[in-house]
Amino acid sequence: MTTRWQHFSRRHHRLLDTVLVVVLFVLSGPVAYYSSKSYADGLSWWSSLPLAAVASVAVLWRRRHPYGVVLVTAVCAGAAGGVGYLLTPMLLAPVLVALYGIAARGAPRTVYRFCLPVTAMIVLSTVFGDRAGRPWPLATVNPVLCLLLPVALGSAARLRNAYLEAVETRAAYAERTREEEARHRVAEERVRIARELHDVVAHHLALANAQAGTLTFLARTSPQKVAPMVNQLAATTSSALRELKATVGLLRQPDDPDFLEPAPGLAQLPHLIESFTSTGLDVQVVTEGKAQQLSPGVDLSAYRIVQEALTNITKHAPGGTAHVRLGYGHERLTITVANTPGRHSAAPSRTPDGDGFGLIGMRERAHSAGGSFTAGRQSDGGFTVTADLPILP
Repeated sequence: MTTRWQHFSRRHHRLLDTVLVVVLFVLSGPVAYYSSKSYADGLSWWSSLPLAAVASVAVLWRRRHPYGVVLVTAVCAGAAGGVGYLLTPMLLAPVLVALYGIAARGAPRTVYRFCLPVTAMIVLSTVFGDRAGRPWPLATVNPVLCLLLPVALGSAARLRNAYLEAVETRAAYAERTREEEARHRVAEERVRIARELHDVVAHHLALANAQAGTLTFLARTSPQKVAPMVNQLAATTSSALRELKATVGLLRQPDDPDFLEPAPGLAQLPHLIESFTSTGLDVQVVTEGKAQQLSPGVDLSAYRIVQEALTNITKHAPGGTAHVRLGYGHERLTITVANTPGRHSAAPSRTPDGDGFGLIGMRERAHSAGGSFTAGRQSDGGFTVTADLPILP
């Protein structure tokens, strides 16, 4: 209903203003005279018409010049009271409309500073113009209450509009915040998915590539060893497909128990080392301190960091030796993976056939688990990565 009325008032504001002027003129002119006839002190009914006409027409400019309209209507009301008219609500109708307008749209302090002198001027004019001996409450209290009522109603309307605007602003801000949070979560999820897929695919493809190269060498030198290597290559590709299927399946059906396989951790490290050893990489593992139970997130991060580090060694330093050190402290786990120079060693951060996502992924995993990560070349040409992780997040 309110919205429909707002649309109608915007489309037909001139018609509504004309109707308002006519109604105000009738109320502040003839009706005001007859309603206070007993106190008119011999005044004729038409004597108030000029003042009523000026005050009513002035209301047309209440939007452009609200304070000017209040002054004009107040002067007309004061003049009517000065010549002997009783200031009834009907005679004060134009000034009441003008006061409501400034109270609803103006600043509170300015409105009150403006309205109080106007009220005093109107009341004093009717007191000094009273020649009929009216009771003082009728001549003073009545117009004061009439003039303060539209100010109170206008202030209430202004506060309500301010409240609604604040509610809309907060709702819009909350909506923007929800959208930004959703975009942030989507971006984080994309990074997590990309990291998981990279770790799974890059590891197995690097192993498969190394095993295929070994097959080519064995086909020329030791044909009898080709069959076992082919079996290892098939096992590597099958494992890659199985892990890739599990990862994608978990994304598609997160509540399906068939896809909720345990995430890999350091308990699977011997199997991981065996898969790299089959490619010809010599891997030596040293554990310092008493092995402790890790949280699932830290356990997965530790496994993936070792996996990615060994994958980089397989790609960039084939023929070398990898040293894996797991140092368990009181609250921290330090993982160090280093390699001796291979047949052709290159830093894994930037290579002709790679974009360095391996180091980025290891660093992100360490940071997401609440740890730190460093990587750099050794003086002998090898490469070392070190991750320091909390045992409990």
